[in-house]
Amino acid sequence: MSRRGGEARQEIAAPLHHQVYVVLRQQIIDGQYQPGKALPSEHKLEELFKVSRITVRRALDRLASEGLVVRRHGKGNFAQPVITPPPIDTNLRGMLENLLAMGLRTRVDLIEFDYVPASPEVATRLELQQGAIVQRVVRVRHHENTPFSFLTTYVPETVGRTYGPNDLLERPLLSLFEAAGIKVARADQTITAKLADTRVAPLLEVEIGAALLGIRRLVRDEKGRPIELLEALYRPDIYEYQMAMTRKGKKPEFIWSDSSTMTR
Repeated sequence: MSRRGGEARQEIAAPLHHQVYVVLRQQIIDGQYQPGKALPSEHKLEELFKVSRITVRRALDRLASEGLVVRRHGKGNFAQPVITPPPIDTNLRGMLENLLAMGLRTRVDLIEFDYVPASPEVATRLELQQGAIVQRVVRVRHHENTPFSFLTTYVPETVGRTYGPNDLLERPLLSLFEAAGIKVARADQTITAKLADTRVAPLLEVEIGAALLGIRRLVRDEKGRPIELLEALYRPDIYEYQMAMTRKGKKPEFIWSDSSTMTR
């Protein structure tokens, strides 16, 4: 079974107006421009970003359409209060339990469900023979009707055959593992930055070239066997990684211990 969208996977630099929009949006959200405070003039923004007037206006138009600025003819552009929805908290110290809870609190759209030969990289990470069959699933997860993550999972065929596509629409993947008698023990995770390509951008409702938070996670069972490889892309405007650091150890070699959280 296959539910496929376009396969184009371009890495495209963000358009200039989008770059200006992202910077100004972040400054407003961070409180650099308090509600009611005027942003720099269009001419000043041209100089600051070294772009044309039309580029600045496109960025401001988008901010205005999102309610982040009010454009007053002859007076300028004024920042508006930012209303932040309640976050989904996922502390990575209890990552597996919290990821399960997040799955229960969000809605998922199934984009693809198929069994395919594993690429050399996927086979290596899942500790399978080259070309072994794996279940490949692509999903988009929503919170409060807003898409915030594009998820691609690879699961060994023997594990994947324990559930079907309809199950993925109703229950989180970790819950399906447990129902199949597979005890999830731990996961290793890396975080990086990615750009939204021509396929991901419309599904996450962002522009092509928009910056995304990229996460790769390898989940293992209690015997240490890999049971899931996840490649996830998150919208950083509504999902972020937080880390609280505590000093431990004795002088002169202090060690930082972290308590990490991802929030929507």
